[in-house]
Amino acid sequence: MARNVEFNEALAIQKAMEVFWKKGYNGTSLRDLTDAMQINSSSLYNTIGDKQELFVRCVRHYTDLRKLDWEKRLNSEKSPFATLVDYIHEAVNIIINGEDSCMAVKSAFEVATNDQRIKQILAADDQRSYQFLNDLISKAMEQGEIRADEDPSLLADYFNSTWTGWYESYILHKDSLKIKRMAAFFIKQLSK
Repeated sequence: MARNVEFNEALAIQKAMEVFWKKGYNGTSLRDLTDAMQINSSSLYNTIGDKQELFVRCVRHYTDLRKLDWEKRLNSEKSPFATLVDYIHEAVNIIINGEDSCMAVKSAFEVATNDQRIKQILAADDQRSYQFLNDLISKAMEQGEIRADEDPSLLADYFNSTWTGWYESYILHKDSLKIKRMAAFFIKQLSK
Protein backbone atom coordinates (compact mmCIF):
# COMPACT_ATOMS: atom_id res chain seq x y z
CA MET A 1 0.00 0.00 0.00
CA ALA A 2 1.31 3.45 -0.94
CA ARG A 3 2.09 5.79 1.89
CA ASN A 4 0.05 9.02 2.04
CA VAL A 5 2.01 12.22 1.64
CA GLU A 6 1.30 14.27 4.71
CA PHE A 7 2.69 17.77 4.95
CA ASN A 8 1.52 21.33 4.83
CA GLU A 9 2.30 22.30 1.25
CA ALA A 10 2.01 26.07 1.80
CA LEU A 11 4.43 25.90 4.73
CA ALA A 12 6.77 23.68 2.71
CA ILE A 13 6.79 26.21 -0.15
CA GLN A 14 7.56 29.00 2.35
CA LYS A 15 10.48 27.03 3.81
CA ALA A 16 11.83 26.15 0.36
CA MET A 17 11.51 29.79 -0.70
CA GLU A 18 13.65 30.83 2.26
CA VAL A 19 16.36 28.36 1.20
CA PHE A 20 16.33 29.50 -2.43
CA TRP A 21 16.31 33.12 -1.26
CA LYS A 22 19.40 32.59 0.86
CA LYS A 23 21.41 30.27 -1.39
CA GLY A 24 20.07 31.05 -4.86
CA TYR A 25 18.82 28.45 -7.31
CA ASN A 26 22.21 27.05 -8.28
CA GLY A 27 23.54 27.03 -4.72
CA THR A 28 20.58 25.07 -3.36
CA SER A 29 20.70 21.29 -3.34
CA LEU A 30 17.74 18.96 -3.31
CA ARG A 31 18.89 17.88 0.14
CA ASP A 32 18.80 21.51 1.36
CA LEU A 33 15.22 21.74 0.18
CA THR A 34 13.94 18.45 1.58
CA ASP A 35 15.65 19.14 4.92
CA ALA A 36 14.04 22.58 5.16
CA MET A 37 10.65 21.29 4.04
CA GLN A 38 10.95 18.25 6.35
CA ILE A 39 9.94 15.84 3.61
CA ASN A 40 11.73 13.17 1.61
CA SER A 41 12.60 13.56 -2.05
CA SER A 42 9.87 11.19 -3.24
CA SER A 43 7.24 13.32 -1.48
CA LEU A 44 8.64 16.37 -3.23
CA TYR A 45 8.53 14.71 -6.64
CA ASN A 46 5.05 13.25 -6.07
CA THR A 47 3.43 16.48 -4.90
CA ILE A 48 5.32 19.39 -6.42
CA GLY A 49 7.70 18.02 -9.00
CA ASP A 50 11.38 18.63 -9.45
CA LYS A 51 13.65 21.37 -8.13
CA GLN A 52 12.83 23.65 -11.07
CA GLU A 53 9.08 23.36 -10.52
CA LEU A 54 9.55 24.03 -6.82
CA PHE A 55 11.61 27.12 -7.62
CA VAL A 56 8.89 28.45 -9.94
CA ARG A 57 6.33 28.01 -7.17
CA CYS A 58 8.64 29.68 -4.64
CA VAL A 59 9.25 32.71 -6.86
CA ARG A 60 5.50 32.99 -7.49
CA HIS A 61 4.91 32.78 -3.72
CA TYR A 62 7.50 35.50 -3.10
CA THR A 63 5.95 37.82 -5.68
CA ASP A 64 2.48 37.16 -4.26
CA LEU A 65 3.72 38.28 -0.84
CA ARG A 66 5.11 41.47 -2.40
CA LYS A 67 1.80 42.14 -4.11
CA LEU A 68 -0.04 41.88 -0.78
CA ASP A 69 2.46 44.27 0.80
CA TRP A 70 1.98 46.84 -1.97
CA GLU A 71 -1.81 46.61 -1.69
CA LYS A 72 -1.58 47.16 2.08
CA ARG A 73 0.64 50.20 1.58
CA LEU A 74 -1.68 51.70 -1.03
CA ASN A 75 -4.57 51.40 1.42
CA SER A 76 -2.60 52.88 4.30
CA GLU A 77 -3.93 55.81 6.31
CA LYS A 78 -0.61 57.60 5.86
CA SER A 79 -0.18 60.23 3.20
CA PRO A 80 1.02 58.86 -0.15
CA PHE A 81 4.34 60.70 0.13
CA ALA A 82 4.93 59.42 3.68
CA THR A 83 4.14 55.90 2.47
CA LEU A 84 6.60 56.30 -0.40
CA VAL A 85 9.32 57.64 1.90
CA ASP A 86 8.75 54.73 4.32
CA TYR A 87 8.98 52.30 1.39
CA ILE A 88 12.26 53.84 0.23
CA HIS A 89 13.73 53.72 3.76
CA GLU A 90 12.62 50.10 4.16
CA ALA A 91 14.21 49.22 0.79
CA VAL A 92 17.47 50.79 1.97
CA ASN A 93 17.26 48.94 5.27
CA ILE A 94 16.69 45.62 3.49
CA ILE A 95 19.59 46.26 1.12
CA ILE A 96 21.97 47.20 3.94
CA ASN A 97 20.85 44.90 6.75
CA GLY A 98 19.02 42.04 5.09
CA GLU A 99 21.30 39.11 4.58
CA ASP A 100 19.28 37.93 1.61
CA SER A 101 17.97 41.21 0.19
CA CYS A 102 15.50 40.87 -2.68
CA MET A 103 14.71 37.43 -4.05
CA ALA A 104 13.24 38.93 -7.23
CA VAL A 105 16.47 40.78 -8.06
CA LYS A 106 18.59 37.75 -7.24
CA SER A 107 16.38 35.47 -9.36
CA ALA A 108 16.33 37.91 -12.26
CA PHE A 109 20.11 37.89 -12.51
CA GLU A 110 20.62 34.20 -11.75
CA VAL A 111 17.75 32.42 -13.51
CA ALA A 112 15.42 34.66 -15.54
CA THR A 113 17.78 35.01 -18.48
CA ASN A 114 17.48 31.27 -19.16
CA ASP A 115 14.05 30.38 -17.78
CA GLN A 116 11.00 31.80 -19.52
CA ARG A 117 8.58 30.99 -16.67
CA ILE A 118 10.71 32.79 -14.09
CA LYS A 119 11.14 35.70 -16.49
CA GLN A 120 7.36 35.97 -16.92
CA ILE A 121 6.69 35.84 -13.17
CA LEU A 122 9.33 38.48 -12.49
CA ALA A 123 8.15 40.67 -15.38
CA ALA A 124 4.62 40.60 -13.92
CA ASP A 125 6.07 41.42 -10.49
CA ASP A 126 8.04 44.31 -11.97
CA GLN A 127 4.87 45.63 -13.62
CA ARG A 128 3.01 45.43 -10.28
CA SER A 129 5.90 47.26 -8.59
CA TYR A 130 5.77 49.93 -11.28
CA GLN A 131 1.99 50.25 -10.88
CA PHE A 132 2.28 50.48 -7.09
CA LEU A 133 4.86 53.27 -7.34
CA ASN A 134 2.99 55.05 -10.13
CA ASP A 135 -0.25 55.00 -8.11
CA LEU A 136 1.51 56.21 -4.95
CA ILE A 137 3.33 59.01 -6.78
CA SER A 138 0.14 60.04 -8.62
CA LYS A 139 -1.76 60.24 -5.33
CA ALA A 140 1.06 62.26 -3.76
CA MET A 141 0.92 64.65 -6.72
CA GLU A 142 -2.87 65.00 -6.39
CA GLN A 143 -2.41 65.91 -2.72
CA GLY A 144 0.32 68.43 -3.52
CA GLU A 145 3.09 66.41 -1.87
CA ILE A 146 5.06 66.06 -5.12
CA ARG A 147 5.32 68.74 -7.81
CA ALA A 148 2.49 68.56 -10.34
CA ASP A 149 4.88 68.93 -13.27
CA GLU A 150 6.54 65.55 -12.57
CA ASP A 151 5.77 62.45 -14.64
CA PRO A 152 4.60 59.69 -12.26
CA SER A 153 5.32 56.91 -14.77
CA LEU A 154 8.89 58.13 -15.30
CA LEU A 155 9.46 58.43 -11.54
CA ALA A 156 8.06 54.92 -10.99
CA ASP A 157 10.33 53.48 -13.69
CA TYR A 158 13.27 55.46 -12.34
CA PHE A 159 12.78 54.22 -8.79
CA ASN A 160 12.29 50.60 -9.90
CA SER A 161 15.59 50.61 -11.79
CA THR A 162 17.39 52.76 -9.23
CA TRP A 163 16.67 50.53 -6.27
CA THR A 164 18.00 47.54 -8.23
CA GLY A 165 21.16 49.57 -8.78
CA TRP A 166 21.39 50.31 -5.05
CA TYR A 167 21.21 46.58 -4.40
CA GLU A 168 24.02 45.88 -6.88
CA SER A 169 26.12 48.75 -5.51
CA TYR A 170 25.82 47.44 -1.97
CA ILE A 171 26.79 43.90 -3.03
CA LEU A 172 29.91 45.24 -4.70
CA HIS A 173 30.99 47.95 -2.26
CA LYS A 174 29.25 47.30 1.08
CA ASP A 175 29.00 51.08 1.52
CA SER A 176 25.81 51.72 3.50
CA LEU A 177 26.41 55.48 3.63
CA LYS A 178 26.47 55.60 -0.16
CA ILE A 179 23.09 53.83 -0.38
CA LYS A 180 21.56 56.08 2.30
CA ARG A 181 22.83 59.20 0.52
CA MET A 182 21.36 58.06 -2.82
CA ALA A 183 18.02 57.38 -1.14
CA ALA A 184 18.06 60.80 0.55
CA PHE A 185 18.85 62.42 -2.79
CA PHE A 186 15.96 60.61 -4.47
CA ILE A 187 13.54 61.66 -1.70
CA LYS A 188 14.81 65.23 -1.93
CA GLN A 189 14.20 65.23 -5.69
CA LEU A 190 10.61 64.08 -5.08
CA SER A 191 9.94 66.69 -2.41
CA LYS A 192 8.12 69.88 -3.33
